Amino acid sequence: MIAIVTDSTSDLLPQHLSEWNLKSVPLYVLFDGNMLKDGVEITPSQIFKGVREGKKPPSTSQPSPAEFADAYRAALTSADHVLSIHISSELSGTSSSARLAAQEFPGQVTVVDSRSVSGGLALQVLRAARLAREGAQTSDIVAQLERIQRVMTLRFTVDTLDFLRLNGRIGGAQALLGSLLNIKPILQVKEGKVDAAGRVRGQKKAVAEIVNSIKAYTEQHGPSRALLLVTEGGEGAVQEIRAGMRGLQVEDVGTVSIGAVVATHAGPGAMGIALEPVTV
Repeated sequence: MIAIVTDSTSDLLPQHLSEWNLKSVPLYVLFDGNMLKDGVEITPSQIFKGVREGKKPPSTSQPSPAEFADAYRAALTSADHVLSIHISSELSGTSSSARLAAQEFPGQVTVVDSRSVSGGLALQVLRAARLAREGAQTSDIVAQLERIQRVMTLRFTVDTLDFLRLNGRIGGAQALLGSLLNIKPILQVKEGKVDAAGRVRGQKKAVAEIVNSIKAYTEQHGPSRALLLVTEGGEGAVQEIRAGMRGLQVEDVGTVSIGAVVATHAGPGAMGIALEPVTV
């Protein structure tokens, strides 16, 4: 039996964790002088409210190797092997912590760098869990995840540039000009990093751009799975994207709320989509 471990930046829902018997190790958010567990001790709403009230923007940190070791030890009481799938190593040191912990369990833990985050990580975890339940071997699951990583996509946009500015991702002048012109950046996770994929003016054009990217993706890759992602305030736009998906070769896996760690950078009103081919 293979146990699946991931981290809180997958943004998987509690029902996902329960249905597939997944263990999620939380990252940390340092906010208002406290180190808080993502999704356990702090939520995006608390971050957004605090920042609006003038509190210093939060920073984030990966789990310790000891926390991963505890998760592996618990999983191995009922499993023969652990497959540990995590946020891109280009975005966090989480995979490094997991690999250090895995050294305590020679031959029993395999760590996978998803090269993605949020919905992109979630889709890989769900695929791995499905394959494991069907009886696939660890090496076969890892090989399929590596193929998926080469073709999957995650595109999103943010409603406000303030959080990118506060976290040093863009300059103040750039953020001010973007806000004045109602510029919405289209961002993508590519080769494990967040890159610009374009920019449009206004929410409606941002939604249209994402829907067009879904159409182009399915034309290239055929039947695909889609997982929508959102922070508070972006719910209406997500429903518009969902409406735009109708009639396309897309299996709607559902919607996940972006957790506190990722929301620290995305801010309120963010929304997007992760896509993977059904078969690779």
